[in-house]
Parts: sequence; structure tokens; C-alpha cells
Amino acid sequence: MLFSALKPMIVSVGKEAFDDEGYIFEPKYDGWRLLIHKQNERMEAYTRYGAIVTPKFPELTEAAAAIKADSAILDCEGICMRGGRPVFDDFLHRGRLSHSSRIAQATRTHPVTFVVFDLLYTDREHLHEPLMQRKERLSELVSDSSVLTKTMFVDGKSKALFAMTKEKGLEGIVAKRKDSIYQLDKLSADWLKIKHFKSIDTVILGYRTEPFALVIGLHFRTMKNKPVGTVEVGIKPEEKQAFLAIAQQLHTGEDQKTKWIEPRLCCRIEYRERTDMHQLSTTIFKGFLPDKRPKDCVWAYE
Repeated sequence: MLFSALKPMIVSVGKEAFDDEGYIFEPKYDGWRLLIHKQNERMEAYTRYGAIVTPKFPELTEAAAAIKADSAILDCEGICMRGGRPVFDDFLHRGRLSHSSRIAQATRTHPVTFVVFDLLYTDREHLHEPLMQRKERLSELVSDSSVLTKTMFVDGKSKALFAMTKEKGLEGIVAKRKDSIYQLDKLSADWLKIKHFKSIDTVILGYRTEPFALVIGLHFRTMKNKPVGTVEVGIKPEEKQAFLAIAQQLHTGEDQKTKWIEPRLCCRIEYRERTDMHQLSTTIFKGFLPDKRPKDCVWAYE
């Protein structure tokens, strides 16, 4: 297993926080899922897709000292903390760097912490051990430090943790069955991510008719009017008709899926999911914004 491109267990989507004595509940951190491999002094970090990203994170050298085993594979989230919470765009910045001098500088300006939540291997595989046994091994294996730390979790009750993560601006929580085994590269209903909705104002770039959906966009530092997703849930029939009456005057062209319009109209949406490329999903329409200037629909770099 060591130093091979393993793909981690995939978390399913849950709808709402719940209490159940058969589960533990962890905060969900906003960064990159990484598998860290150690053998003696050698450390490697792999993304969830199997890419080696070790050179991007010199902090791994220090992290090795916090692992009290000659060999280990740890399932982690790599994060950058700012203002007491993980900031996704800060970690994305680290992940995009490739020049050694800029990486060295970023270890000071955007330091990385690896938050560990599972153990796959030491001197043998632990995949088929129940989660709580793996957690016990992990508690003995990892000495918490500024660069490598075990995640906290609560037993059986998630609602208070879910409220706390919302208050602190975290993504949400992950529910895990206590007896769950670790299934590589498998979407498992034993682990559920339950995320908070976030609100954002977007510019409308076009629409689709089957089914009806608005194509929404945002302005970024390097690109204006970038499409970031669609929204169809929550649009009332009268809102759809009012929009179409205006949109007919703004058409600029169409393709097989989308009728494109001039970027003059704005709307507010809520979303749960966001990719590394800032594509938004699990979207809900909250209303048109007639007084919003399209140029102000900007992705808020945190």
C-alpha cells in the first residue's frame, strides 16, 4: 500500500444533522483531501485523485516527527487557517504554486496544517477494522502539533456541533458510523457530509428551457462573467415568466443547451457544494436583485 496512488473512501451527502448513538460526528474542514504516506524519513502526500503533491508542502518534513511509527498512511484534510477558521482559497493558492522560492515564502504567509481523521496502515493494513478501533490507534500514533493534528469528534449527538460549525464559519459536519470499515475509492453511506448552505449574489448569463434553469456567473480576478453553475430549484412560475419577458430583449446567441443573454440581471442563490474550479451545485434560487449591479457579483476571496 505504501507510496501507491490509493483513492480515499468517498463521503455521501446527508440532508440534515441528526443524533444517533451509532455515529460519531466531526467538523468538515475546507481544504484538500490528502493521503499522507510515511516510511522512516520519507513522506509523500497524494491527492484524492492519486497525484503526488509533496513538493508543494515542505511542512510535511515537520509533520513526520509527529507520527510515532516508522510506517503509516493517514487520511487528512490539508487546510490553511486564518482568523480561526480554514480558508479554502488560501489552500488553493498553496496548491497552485510550483516554484520552490514561492512555496518557501508561502509556508510563512499561508502555513498549512494537516488535520488527520483516519488511519489506513501502519505495519499492516487497518482497512477492515471498525472506525473506533482505527480512531484509538490514531490517538496513540499522532502527537498533535501546529502542522499535524487529529480532528475532534463528538459521540452520538451532532446538532450542537452543526450549530457551532455554522457559527464559526465552517463547512458543516461529517457523520460516520462507529463500526464502518474503510473502503478505498467507494462512495459509502456509512459516512455522510452535512453542509451548511451559503448565500451569494450572481449575474445571470443565460437560461435553459428543458428543464428551466438560470445559468449563473461571477467575476474573478482573472476572468469576468465566468459561468459557475445553474439554478432551477426555487424559481416560482411568475418569476420565470417575468424573467423571460425581459430576457427576450437581451439575447446574444444560443447553443444546444443555453440561450445566452447580456449580463445585466442578477439573482441571489444558496449553494452547498463548490469545486476547486468554483463550480457551484446543490443550488436554490432565492430571488432576483433588480438593484444589484452586475459588476458587483464578485467571488469573495477570503
